[in-house]
Amino acid sequence: MSQYSDYVPPIDLLRNRVILVTGAGQGLGRAAAIAYAKHGATVILHGRTVKKLERVYDEIDALGAAQPVIYPLDLEKAQEGDYNQFVQAIADQLGRLDGILHNAAFLYGPSPMEYQTLKQWQSLLQVNLMAPFALTKACLPLLKAAPDAGIIMTSSTQGHHPAAYWGGFSVAKAGIEALVKIQSDEWSALPALRINALIPGVVNTPQRAATHPGEAKENLRQPDDLMPVYLFLMGMDSKQVRGQVIYC
Repeated sequence: MSQYSDYVPPIDLLRNRVILVTGAGQGLGRAAAIAYAKHGATVILHGRTVKKLERVYDEIDALGAAQPVIYPLDLEKAQEGDYNQFVQAIADQLGRLDGILHNAAFLYGPSPMEYQTLKQWQSLLQVNLMAPFALTKACLPLLKAAPDAGIIMTSSTQGHHPAAYWGGFSVAKAGIEALVKIQSDEWSALPALRINALIPGVVNTPQRAATHPGEAKENLRQPDDLMPVYLFLMGMDSKQVRGQVIYC
């Protein structure tokens, strides 16, 4: 359990902030988007499936929170120009960006590496490693302009402790942890800009159900159980936490 699991955020923790959540249509992304909205943020909902994003939009709207923004983008196919266009839309519509939760993920079922194809590895690295790098890079001018900006990259147990059968997904997530440490070191002179990696662990999400179909879901932690950590790392109370890999 994280040392931040008992964090109690003030209700206005993210007031007047704009937070981008990738993979916001379900699971941890949905829970985080709603939690950020409840604590004052205007949330940009990213995902591939518009209908899922619209459902999260409606949930946030029903709370009476700030009106979110939907921006669909397929990270597996996105190129540099797509990221630049994404960021320009944020600048034009909202005028600022105060944080990113990189939650979008893609994986195949576990299998021996001898059966994993180059195309599968390209997809795994593109969505899980290259896209977070490219999107953060494109957003950097807006993030640097924010008075306080937090970036959360999502790692995994398989990335932190690589093991058999996780192949390209494990390599991509291990790369995320290296990326966070390198980027944090480069930003050491930028006190208002921080980046950390978060390992959710075992949680009842659609991704978990796909890789562990026989598990009893009622015995797993729920996405909402992890939100104190997600809120802590996005708000100003974590301003001294930098370049860390944090277990939920």
